[in-house]
Amino acid sequence: MTRFKICGLRDVPNALVAADSGAGFLGFNFVEGVRRQLQPAEGSQIIYDFRMAFDGDSMPGIVGLFANQDADFINDIIHRCGLDYVQLCGDEPPGLWSELAAPVMRQVKVREDLPRSEAVALASHQVAEALEAGHLALMDKHKPGALGGTGITFDWAIAREVARDKPVLVAGGLNPDNVAKAISVAAPWGVDVSSGVETDGVKDPGKIRAFADAVRAAG
Repeated sequence: MTRFKICGLRDVPNALVAADSGAGFLGFNFVEGVRRQLQPAEGSQIIYDFRMAFDGDSMPGIVGLFANQDADFINDIIHRCGLDYVQLCGDEPPGLWSELAAPVMRQVKVREDLPRSEAVALASHQVAEALEAGHLALMDKHKPGALGGTGITFDWAIAREVARDKPVLVAGGLNPDNVAKAISVAAPWGVDVSSGVETDGVKDPGKIRAFADAVRAAG
């Protein structure tokens, strides 16, 4: 089954819904200045309370999102929150990865402004760079100045070219209505959603469950 990540969580009840729905990863955003930003103490408490309340068989991977923040800050959050993964959403160089105390989920921003062959080659290189270092890679749409997810779809056929021989997650504009098509086209290892399971900017338990159902139905 295609794995899925519910991102941008800000409370325990919705984290529990996501976990109970089968999410393999839960994302908590520590990127400075974004709408879903959690302060360190706030995020640490939410993640602690979630772990105490979760009674399922398999604990999802806890992912902290960061963008262009220094290693000391990221490592402090890793230790305070017990993060399993660090998602890097900015322009972090690969040299930073070895300084971090958790595995990396690298956001690869697909450049649809380039000729298709160049976009595929660049994304494939960046994904391979992460995988060869023992990390994960997540493909999302490139949007100048955007930190974290864009909430906009990109050409899933580009992801298919990369996912053909590399395990990647696909993000960007996914929701319960289109995720099955994204899986059919791209055949990714996993998918990632945030705004697509929200109503008026707030996580919607019904949409989280619907997204999980759609992923399962797509195989």
